[in-house]
Amino acid sequence: MITTLILVPLAGALFVSAARPNRARGVALGFNALTAILALILWRNFDATAIGLQLIERHAWVPAIGAEYLVGVDGLSLLLVLLTSLIIPFAFFAQRAGPGFCALMLLMQSALYGTFTAQNFLLWFLFYEMSLIPAFLLIKIWGGENRDRAATKFFVYTFLGSVAMLLSFLGIYFAKGTFDFAALADLGKHGLLSGNVAWLAFAGIFLGLAVKVPLFPFHTWLPDAYETAPTGVSMVLTGVLSKMGVYGFVRLLLPLFPNEIKILAPWLLALAACSIVFASLAAWAQRDLKRMIAYLSINHLGYCTLGLFAVMATTSRPLIDTQAALSGVFMQIFNHGVTAAALFYFVGLLEQRRGLRGIGDFGGLMQRTPLLCGCIASLCFRRSVCPDSTDSSENS
Repeated sequence: MITTLILVPLAGALFVSAARPNRARGVALGFNALTAILALILWRNFDATAIGLQLIERHAWVPAIGAEYLVGVDGLSLLLVLLTSLIIPFAFFAQRAGPGFCALMLLMQSALYGTFTAQNFLLWFLFYEMSLIPAFLLIKIWGGENRDRAATKFFVYTFLGSVAMLLSFLGIYFAKGTFDFAALADLGKHGLLSGNVAWLAFAGIFLGLAVKVPLFPFHTWLPDAYETAPTGVSMVLTGVLSKMGVYGFVRLLLPLFPNEIKILAPWLLALAACSIVFASLAAWAQRDLKRMIAYLSINHLGYCTLGLFAVMATTSRPLIDTQAALSGVFMQIFNHGVTAAALFYFVGLLEQRRGLRGIGDFGGLMQRTPLLCGCIASLCFRRSVCPDSTDSSENS
């Protein structure tokens, strides 16, 4: 069932490529409906009372190096699969799209499903990189002003982070002889590696995931990419792709390097706090609505990483407290995916109708579009736009 979920968007990309330009979005939405049905079936068949992976599918792939086709879902994986199935269709509704745009979006959707369900590092890494290539092309080809610079910056940051992560896992494989996440997590309980090798492996994986979240100070690619990307792409970048980094922290870093995280916990908590505070101040200073929401996205994800690092900061924490903290992190991941994507969607609506997206370009908007402003206010957006709101038309 999981394999079918991954393959349906790939088939959709092929069909969309051959479709007429005026029918491409309809075909893409049809395949999105199929994936949504499959995701709901996964949810219905998932036993929330059971512990560990479910609906596992395992096949030999490259036995010589311990690579397997191994997919499965747990609570976090299923949550992100459902989030992907929810965000992608609305991204198609957000703008007109031709065959090339729709095909790349479906390719990215397939890669996201694979990333959130793969349980072997090589398979996971292939899906992880496969999701970045369509994002780069979508920004590069359909982006707005300065799209070349934004796409190049996005590629350089993510490529360097991916290389560092790959080198770290190759070192782990040569030391332990496996790429399986569950096996590595069992080894991590007693110390996966030792000495400087452990710290080098930790640093490589941390760098790759911190860039993707992004965590301060590895965040500087994000505002340019989100501002330049088309509305639908910005929705997917903030709603789903940014969750790959947080998911990687939960799936890889926390189980494999618990001792290293405990030692560095004060510094990691400080980085998360910097992401929260500095991103908020940067958002306050922006006059472009998309760029402001981009900084707010960094702020919200900072709370997710703060919760994760706080879980590992102490060794005497009761199990119920740990479960409560992780539940809060997962809820924030899902909530941020929905609300941040919705905010980009609203800004896209304003930009389509007026060709503008500056804060000072919409004085008195509440009087003309009360429903839209009500939706935005319900997402706590207006407070960010008007921290010192007065009765003047410009601030309103």
